Amino acid sequence: MKRILLDTSAYTAFLSGDQKVFRKLGAADVVFMSIFVLGELYFGFRGGRQEKKNRDVLETFLAKPTVKIFPAGQDTAEIFGKVKDALRRAGTPIPLNDVWIASQAIESGAQLITYDQHFHKIKGLILWEEL
Repeated sequence: MKRILLDTSAYTAFLSGDQKVFRKLGAADVVFMSIFVLGELYFGFRGGRQEKKNRDVLETFLAKPTVKIFPAGQDTAEIFGKVKDALRRAGTPIPLNDVWIASQAIESGAQLITYDQHFHKIKGLILWEEL
């Protein structure tokens, strides 16, 4: 089963017509949306001029049968602790939400689709080959 998890940068690129992200979406059996990505998106919508339109587009995307919202639970928190500690020990911090997103990608066994290079600092994370 091909599982992917979309980062905020990949979702935004998809909406802009990025064909690489579009192909990954089309080939996936399951597309996970992290609850933390959704938080970043809703925050961004509130700062823009097209909040309702952006929410409607997101709701349509989330309603697709292959798209699943990945919740955060105790397993996510435990992975987060390990990842955050490894980054601290290595002296390579990344944005806090991205540690959560990476933790969910690891937990789900999904390939993380992102354009953010700092995810390469996380061991055990499966990243897409386009980076």
